[in-house]
Amino acid sequence: MNDVPNSLSPQDCLVAVMVAVSASDENLRTTELVTIERVVNHLPIFAKYDQDRIRTVSQTVFDLYAEEDGLDALFGLIRDNLPEPLFETAYALACDVAAADGALGETEIRLLEEIRYELSISRLSAAAIERGARARHMVL
Repeated sequence: MNDVPNSLSPQDCLVAVMVAVSASDENLRTTELVTIERVVNHLPIFAKYDQDRIRTVSQTVFDLYAEEDGLDALFGLIRDNLPEPLFETAYALACDVAAADGALGETEIRLLEEIRYELSISRLSAAAIERGARARHMVL
């Protein structure tokens, strides 16, 4: 984490949540990485975001995952640097990444539960966000 600042931009936080979900099962799938890239390329919140930051933020997530209390540290960074109005956005993006490969593994499900808890996402909001992600990633 040598070149990572002590704080993250709100966009960095959103990227970190998406990368954390993708890496949660220790298998970064291409569909999940493509989803992250698509999100960063198309959502208005990322309009002025330096896409080169994705690599740095990803490395931060990987470094934190390697530490014993790294997930707690990651959530601390996110809570400290992501404005509360974007908490539901972070959860929605996490759900989109988790749903991108068509299968939710146990570790992804547990991480989504942790994100809901850490970001104080209500059950009703979470259910709506999750249903939207399922609908967007359905296949025939």
